[in-house]
Amino acid sequence: MAARSLLCRGVGVFQLSTKTPLLSASRCCSQTEPEPLTLRQENNGIRRIILNNPKKRNALSLSMLDSLRENILTDVDNEGLRVIIISARGPVFSSGHDLKELTSAQGREFHTKVFDTCTKVMTLIQDVPVPVIAMVNGVATAAGCQLVASCDIVVATERSTFGTPGVNVGLFCSTPAVAIGRAVPRKVVMEMLLTGTPISAQDALLHGLISKVVPEQRLEEETLAIARRVCETSRAVVTLGKATFQRQMALGRDAAYSTASKVMVDNLALRDGQEGIRAFLEKRRPVWSHKTEKAHD
Repeated sequence: MAARSLLCRGVGVFQLSTKTPLLSASRCCSQTEPEPLTLRQENNGIRRIILNNPKKRNALSLSMLDSLRENILTDVDNEGLRVIIISARGPVFSSGHDLKELTSAQGREFHTKVFDTCTKVMTLIQDVPVPVIAMVNGVATAAGCQLVASCDIVVATERSTFGTPGVNVGLFCSTPAVAIGRAVPRKVVMEMLLTGTPISAQDALLHGLISKVVPEQRLEEETLAIARRVCETSRAVVTLGKATFQRQMALGRDAAYSTASKVMVDNLALRDGQEGIRAFLEKRRPVWSHKTEKAHD
């Protein structure tokens, strides 16, 4: 089904149907405006963000990172938003940083800004209150692989590959290694970093970089099925759980158990926590409020 775009500041907002467009593109900008770097669509609690620069292999330029960040943050605290899916147009999910931005001509200050912005985007994905799913159909390298590793869930096609080839162009993938090294065993990620050799989707699954490998024709169906399953749960509970998982993973075992145990008690105090237990005992479907209201102190 055709989609209509809203082009603003490198960000596109589109709908599944053109019957009720958000805005006419002509009202926002002229015919000569370039294609937006990202597209955003939201339907039934699922926000889809699409990297939209296939001619440049969806490189994570500073503008692309800013656009991605804006699309993630927009109305992110709205209770109607339940999950975010990040995907890409073209055969390359993302080739990583735009190397033209990393030459000496740009200077140290600009380079610092690029990596600071990238770090903000990657940590934002893990810090936002809803799950973020990467839907990958193609190549994800360097910071593009970092983007994949930063997401909560990753569904990829059999043709997808993942790599950190920076060493081959004289730029070791140190920042991608932060996210990838927390998902993949150390010796596996070190081989990726030291040789630049990509790994297949099946190896990425084996080593924990991605969640599921599916045939290309089933990628969207499988990804949306996961997203819809998330939408059946309480946003308040998911938000608490995601934040706790990220926090306890950085702790030692005993501190992690202490933190998680306290949060379990907090979870039980939520209105939705008690609603879920009552619904189970009464053999009915829960009616979620999606709010952080407490059932008891």
